[in-house]
Amino acid sequence: MHHGAARRVAIVAANRIPFARSNTAYFKLDNKTMLTDTLRGLVQKCQLQGEMLGEVAGGAVMKHARDWNLVRESVLGSGLHPNTPAYDIQQACGTGLEAAILVANKIALGQIDAGIACGTDTTSDAPIAVSRGMQRTLMAMNAARSSGARLKAALGLVNPKHLVPEIPANAEPRTGKSMGQHAQITANRYGISREAQDELALASHRNLGKAYDEGFFDDLVMPYHGLSRDNVLRADTTLEKMGKLGPAFDRNGGTITAANSSPLTDGASAVLLASEEWARKKGLPILAWLAAGEVAAVDFIDEREGLLMAGAYAIPRMLRKHGLALQDFDFYEIHEAFASVVLCTLAAWESAEFCRDKLGLVQPLGSIDRAKLNVKGSSIATGHPFAATGGRIVATLAKILDQAGGGRGLISICAAGGQGVTAILEK
Repeated sequence: MHHGAARRVAIVAANRIPFARSNTAYFKLDNKTMLTDTLRGLVQKCQLQGEMLGEVAGGAVMKHARDWNLVRESVLGSGLHPNTPAYDIQQACGTGLEAAILVANKIALGQIDAGIACGTDTTSDAPIAVSRGMQRTLMAMNAARSSGARLKAALGLVNPKHLVPEIPANAEPRTGKSMGQHAQITANRYGISREAQDELALASHRNLGKAYDEGFFDDLVMPYHGLSRDNVLRADTTLEKMGKLGPAFDRNGGTITAANSSPLTDGASAVLLASEEWARKKGLPILAWLAAGEVAAVDFIDEREGLLMAGAYAIPRMLRKHGLALQDFDFYEIHEAFASVVLCTLAAWESAEFCRDKLGLVQPLGSIDRAKLNVKGSSIATGHPFAATGGRIVATLAKILDQAGGGRGLISICAAGGQGVTAILEK
């Protein structure tokens, strides 16, 4: 599997469409359309028309059965050489970053020279399924070998219960609780206040708005279907406006609201990764290096650990493997599924008890400089199309490091199922 010495992996370029609040600008679009267009934009940007890459990896969380080969189909419409292999992955909200890690590993091992990591999601085109009873009835009709048998099977269609469709549930299969309900329980455990969450959400909107105004995203986000920037962004919001919203998941004293949470969002993103030699040969810039990745999972059943706290475990593992301290970073990108997730993660690393009992450390990891956190905004202000978030964050951090002239950045993305995907970027 290993071909020669391990190579450094360059983040060469990226492209995404503006993220749109569900049921707005992209209401009539599907995952394949958004992903194909996003890949095509990246291909045109890097002049890769007709180029055969090593692979394209990515996926979607909310996916129709018809999209079983989503990424390959999107590649075939992207302008890349049709001989470019592609495959789908899915690790909930960590999909985009996990795709980048998978592509990077193959580049590092010398199996391929360049590849694209991508992701797309839409809740405007959610896969609404027929009921289980209807599905079994239709399958029985299809399997019937005579008109009589087919008619007998069709009697199941008159059952009113079978006519009710199955809507995708925003809940963990193991617990029946929504992600927001789990996040509220964890916020209560760590004593995260409503005010602290609203302040972090406000910073997300202000940082993103400033970044757009300064032109930071001009070469990362392509205009699409009437949007030139994410329509979730509320650069003029205030703490007073946020304070008027009621609790979203616990009506009796809950601290998580629609204002300090990421909304349901549609969008797609793609990142081009390559070996240094390939990038130089193509005359493409090296924005940053993808230096490390780490994935973790926690047992969240019966609230043994917070559903979205796996990043708090993955990061220390990664730091230990690379001989780094939490403070050895110039920038931090912690995905804002909810403001409370970011604040709970930071609180855990500052806690002597958590670091001793959960991580086996002698002393806490400590605090970070908040001025280095999500400096160009994050998911609360940008939106969160599940599988597309990883690509957005990798691209943003890579450009931040490039503009800074160097440095080191840390990424942490929480995901459903008690998982977390993390990475280190360097320049």
